[in-house]
Formats: sequence, C-alpha cells, structure tokens
Amino acid sequence: MASPYFYFAHLAAMAEEFALNEKSSRHIVQVLRMQAGEDLRLTDGKGLSVLAIIREANKKRCLVKIAEKQKQDEPRRKVQIALSLLKNTARFEWFLEKATELGVSEIIPLKCARTEKQQFRMERLQGILESALIQSQQVWMPVIHDPQPFTEWIEQAQAHQKFIAHCDPGAKRKLREITDTTLSSQLIGIGPEGDFSEEEIKKAIDNGFMAVDLGEHRLRSETAALAAAAILKLL
Repeated sequence: MASPYFYFAHLAAMAEEFALNEKSSRHIVQVLRMQAGEDLRLTDGKGLSVLAIIREANKKRCLVKIAEKQKQDEPRRKVQIALSLLKNTARFEWFLEKATELGVSEIIPLKCARTEKQQFRMERLQGILESALIQSQQVWMPVIHDPQPFTEWIEQAQAHQKFIAHCDPGAKRKLREITDTTLSSQLIGIGPEGDFSEEEIKKAIDNGFMAVDLGEHRLRSETAALAAAAILKLL
C-alpha cells in the first residue's frame, strides 16, 4: 500500500527532524489513525519528494524524521494555460484542479474585454492546487499568477509556440496538428464566456500567436482550457 501523501511548502529548508502543521497533523492522527513508526511522503511542489517516518503522532504537532529524499527534474516540456476569469467561480476552480492533475506548468488568469468576473482569491485557489497535487501524487505544482489584463499579457507572453483559441470564423488550424513536441514550451489563451473580442484576436496574432480550434464542438471556456491542456500535455 502506498504511503499517504502530503504537501509541505518549506520542505527544502527543514532539518532532518521537524513538525508538520496542525492541519496535516490532525489528518494523519485523527483521520488516518497513523502511529509512530509509520511512514508518509511529503512534497514541496517544486520537485522535492521526501519519505518521512512519524516520530511522535500528535494531532496538533506531528513530529517526523526524514528517511529518504528524491529530487525530480522539471518537466522537459512546459505547458502554460491562460484562461479568462469566469463568471462562475466554481468552473474556474474545476479547471485548476484538472490542470494540476494533467501536469500543466503555469496558469495565467486573464481579464479580457468580455470578462465579467473580477474577484480573485489567491489563497483559496492555491489550496485547490495543493489538494490536486496531493490527490495526483505529483511533485511539481503549477505556478498560478495574479490576474493580468489581456493587453499586458499578450505583449509579454513567452513560449516557443503561442496559440489562441477562439470561435470567430476565419483561418484556424487544429491545435493537435501544429503542436511541436520537440519544442520546450507551449502557451495557449482561452477567452471568457463571450469569447475574445475581434480586437483581442487581432492583437494576439500581431504578437505571434497562432489561431487554433480545439475540435468540431463549441466548448465552455473551462472545457476548452482543459481540452487544450490535454492535447498539449498528452501528445
């Protein structure tokens, strides 16, 4: 049976023996009923994985000792998803969870011309990323940025391949056909419920983005973002 998996942000700076926070300690002792001598795995979401042995099973301050450390290199190919903030916050949060499970490297929330939702709770969204990281037992957590105005983001976006997915008619290519997996980074922009404006699409293309479609069906924004993530990660 696999060892229980936990996130610990400051893992790299810890001594050989240290105490976990109260939230993790309570889950270990009260929920999992773990005892001294049992082992668990910890990650900092930055490539470090640790096998630790419980020294003292205290529900407020569980003491553990490092038994083994492993450092995993960053993924060879990075995938960035820029998605407009959505009117329904739960849909944006659902995307964050699934993008983490797929191994997306960066998530950039956008404020576009037709974006209706402006509120952004970084602490809550960071917690969603952490939970998804633990569930999928990965060691690299996506970096989530503060929301960026589309006009600022589009001019400074950096990747070997840059795509914009939209619903307007016109020349577009299929994302899966033009993604070059030999390149080390891809970035795609997904608009809000009302899609990107014509001006935003033109500005993206003027800044080196390729217009793409994700298939024959019209998708919700969060579904389109997840479809794009799946195509880019799984090719």
